[in-house]
Amino acid sequence: MAKILLVEDNEMNRDMLSRRLERKGFEVVMAPDGQQGIALAASEAPDLILMDMSLPVVDGWEATRRVKADDATRGIPVIALTAHAMVGDREKALDAGCDDYDTKPVDFPRLLGKIELLLQRGKE
Repeated sequence: MAKILLVEDNEMNRDMLSRRLERKGFEVVMAPDGQQGIALAASEAPDLILMDMSLPVVDGWEATRRVKADDATRGIPVIALTAHAMVGDREKALDAGCDDYDTKPVDFPRLLGKIELLLQRGKE
């Protein structure tokens, strides 16, 4: 069973997404801000991180950069989640170190496909 770290400050989004992921058989660990997300990435060693970009304390861009800068967590795939789907946001997320990008509101089947693809890639 793959472990997913969900870094999301909105409690309703966190609850909805975590329940849907758990129903698909994933173990879900949650962080409400970027600082806790960085700490949990190190302590929990998740298989994948879903990173909201608009976070308190440390935003998702910086949290991703820190996760990717640490030898212990560098290999964990990160999918950026953002409601700010502006031109250039995908590139900005990838430049910060994200492995993929998805928009909110979350299209769960599409997000699940991206999660499964990155998890499969990690096994190769």
